[in-house]
Amino acid sequence: MKFGFIGSFGTPEQHVTLARECEEHGWDGFFTWDAISLGPFGPTWDPFSVLAAAAAVTDRITLGAMVFALPRHRPWELAQRALTVDHLSGGRLVLPVGVGVLDDGGFASVPGQPTDLKERARLLDDVLAYLDEAWKGEPFTFDGAHVRAGEMVFPERPVNGRIPVWPVGTWDSHRPPVRNLARTLRWDGIVTQNRGSADEPGPASVAGLTRWLHSQPAWAERDPQRPFDVVAQGKLSEDPVEAAEQARAMRDAGATWWIDSWWDPDTVTPELLLEKVRQGPPVM
Repeated sequence: MKFGFIGSFGTPEQHVTLARECEEHGWDGFFTWDAISLGPFGPTWDPFSVLAAAAAVTDRITLGAMVFALPRHRPWELAQRALTVDHLSGGRLVLPVGVGVLDDGGFASVPGQPTDLKERARLLDDVLAYLDEAWKGEPFTFDGAHVRAGEMVFPERPVNGRIPVWPVGTWDSHRPPVRNLARTLRWDGIVTQNRGSADEPGPASVAGLTRWLHSQPAWAERDPQRPFDVVAQGKLSEDPVEAAEQARAMRDAGATWWIDSWWDPDTVTPELLLEKVRQGPPVM
């Protein structure tokens, strides 16, 4: 299992410092977040700018954001920005992606932005399909349900041929799986989420989800050489023994990443995040 950490609060400089400290203290990934003027969480910053700066001060760790709200990004600009960070980092970028949240100012304050969930989901699929074409390094046109573009070419391919994409997937063991789970099997992983709940999925939910994924025909059709990550989030205990037990339970349930996430604006400060990063990930 790999361990990442989210820079949930702070200035751009503090985010970059946190990324460097993640690498120095044994973490496997640093993640910022993607939002515009989002309520009580303080200042929001451009994730690709933060990640470009983080790439310049690190050599090893994975870089990403939890999560990129693709329906409010212009696909051609997104392709260029992602490709830039991918090359700056030597191929260490990943793209956790989702439909976005409606209290994001990029949706709530901009007339004409899609707000219907199904419409945002279709737009998400269009943007992902556009990225897939852009990463081939050949001239292409695009005619999707919501995205259309004339001939364009991005002459450099991603460092490793493609940038891993982790769509959000919601799980509920009491209801039939939904479209977003099928989407994840077309890409490189899943950011796990409980349907209709703010609580992060526990080991039982993750185990049920991974069993469902492995039972699908699309799973059997995947290239066995192409990794698939199951990404869980939550707060690790301050007690090292308990933290290791948390991580083992998630690993045994099928998770390949744990992203340590601290989001309470009333109690979490940049200084607290730095302290937690310096404690390092659990020793398994």
